[in-house]
Amino acid sequence: MRLGFGLPFGDLAGGSVRATSWSDAASTAEQLGYSSIWTFDAVGRGFMLPDPLMALVVAGAATERIELGTGIMQLPIRNVVEVAHRLLTLEVACPGRVLFGVGPGSTEADFALFGGDFSSRFARFDRQWHELQMLVRDGAVGDRNLHPWPSALGGPALMLAGWRGQWVERAATESDGWIASGMYATDEELAVALARYRDAGGQRAVVTNVQADDDLEPVIDRVNHLGSIGFDDVVVIDRAASSERMADIAARTIGSD
Repeated sequence: MRLGFGLPFGDLAGGSVRATSWSDAASTAEQLGYSSIWTFDAVGRGFMLPDPLMALVVAGAATERIELGTGIMQLPIRNVVEVAHRLLTLEVACPGRVLFGVGPGSTEADFALFGGDFSSRFARFDRQWHELQMLVRDGAVGDRNLHPWPSALGGPALMLAGWRGQWVERAATESDGWIASGMYATDEELAVALARYRDAGGQRAVVTNVQADDDLEPVIDRVNHLGSIGFDDVVVIDRAASSERMADIAARTIGSD
């Protein structure tokens, strides 16, 4: 099992948000043996997170090996060509390290802020997902051509999110990996979905949003359990992140490398 960490919203000492907050956290995670660092996408919920891809550019510039993931980015509220432009730029900056998780979104307030249609998100995402694959593979979809640097093409791993319905099997057959959220799903529900994913031929399975509280014992137990049932990556979110807490989690979970 590989251990991932959600990029903290502030700095590791609890101070104000600044660019070095993300670079310091990413560098600390890499030094402690975390395999990946992740950003998230929430824009209409009464608080601000950094833009997922821009924050990963900052984190990537401060590190050398750690993978950089979005868990996930809501594609239907954005222009897919513009997203692909930023994604391919990140791939050039941090080659071979990008895990681009996408999904249709689940929060109507985010769509309202961006002026998107929440009710049609699944149909829009389905179309955009195929367009994104072509843009990352070929640099173009139809007559829309980014003319990207050849070194960027095919580099970013494209991962599908969701643990209900068709998304599990589609992730197994259409993407480079599957992302499930541990925020609302129980470990039993995740285990059932993981079995479906493996049965459909899926390879890399990531569970994000494994929340840490003041007491770290429950999250450490949960990380170890999710690893034992077969997830390849488990991503911890700690809103009280500090270098000491990050080190404690890394030292007491299985297979962090």
